[in-house]
Order: sequence, then structure tokens, then C-alpha cells
Amino acid sequence: QLQLVESGGGLVQPGGSLRLSCAASGYALDYFAIGWFRQAPGKEREGVSCISSSGGSTNYADSVKGRFTISRDNAKNTVYLQMDSLKPEDTAVYYCAAGVGIATMHFVIGSYKYWGQGTQVTVSS
Repeated sequence: QLQLVESGGGLVQPGGSLRLSCAASGYALDYFAIGWFRQAPGKEREGVSCISSSGGSTNYADSVKGRFTISRDNAKNTVYLQMDSLKPEDTAVYYCAAGVGIATMHFVIGSYKYWGQGTQVTVSS
């Protein structure tokens, strides 16, 4: 059973940066595509970024393109989300998830089988 644990969230001022980590245990992460999702209060969960199992393909939501960067280190069984130029509207609980298949690269939530518990990101002055 694959287990995912997010870390790196916190409170940051607008324009600041955070790096989220998604650490996996129980199974080799390099079999899975990994997605980052977020959910703000009263809103639906939305896809933020995803990366293929090899790391060769990535995808980003329009709202974060040019500001967020996803990467993975399969040797460390960890995926990262570097978030720069943060805005108040980025405030949400961020989740990482693992899945297989092409649908994962299009943020199809049902294609992700394993989910972390989430980490809170708050962007506020």
C-alpha cells in the first residue's frame, strides 16, 4: 500500500515562496504519475500540477503557470512543488496524489488512487 505524506506548508506573505514535498513509502514512487491538488474553503478540489512517472512530462493549471514548478526525485521517493510569487488566492490545503494512466496528466481526480492528508498553505500579509 502506497502512503503519501505532504510537508512544507505554512504562512507566507504575498510574493513569497514555499516548497512542498510529497514523500512516499510502501511502494516505489517511480511507477506512478504524481499530481498536486488544492482545495480552498467552499471550493472544489482542483488540479495544480502533475508529473509523469519518469518525470519527462509535466502539466500545470493556467493559474499557476510560470510561478509553480513540479519535480521529482525517484531515488528519494519524493515529489516537490516549488511555489514562487505566491498570491492570496493560492491559499488552500494542498494534496499530493498518485495514479497511473494518461488521465492523471489531465487532473482527472478519479484516476488518482492514493492521496496524502494535505498541508495548509496560507498566503497573507
